[in-house]
Amino acid sequence: MANTTHKTGSTFEQARDNASQGMDKGKEQATGVMEKAKDVAGNVLEKAKDVGGAALGKAGEAASWVGQKADEGVSAMGSGMRSLGETIRDKGPSSGVLGSATSALGSGIESAGEFVEGGFGGMAKDLGNVIRRNPILCTLIGVGLGFVLARLTTSRSS
Repeated sequence: MANTTHKTGSTFEQARDNASQGMDKGKEQATGVMEKAKDVAGNVLEKAKDVGGAALGKAGEAASWVGQKADEGVSAMGSGMRSLGETIRDKGPSSGVLGSATSALGSGIESAGEFVEGGFGGMAKDLGNVIRRNPILCTLIGVGLGFVLARLTTSRSS
């Protein structure tokens, strides 16, 4: 009987050692898999950053191009208005009431064309100057416009 217990004890120890070795190998393999997963995730993240950066750069270029084309269009419209004003003033009657009206209209269109020809930057600068000169009036106008827009966009349920 003692002989049987000794065999059973050593079989349990052997099984325990085998299980421990198996766990160690499993841990090593799991660690290796985790390291590979971290490397792959890092590579994917870098690629995503590269692609995102390239897309952001392209979007910026596109926005710049659109802005440039819009500014060119506004400038061309201003140039056309200026030319129209010159033509009206030059081709219209030169004397009398009609001549004065034609000259004033031509000059007005010409000066508006020059203003528009300056582009969006010039318009924003002029608007900023008006607001700086009349801050209270501009604030009241803004509040009034906000009130009107709020009344127009909200529905009454009474």
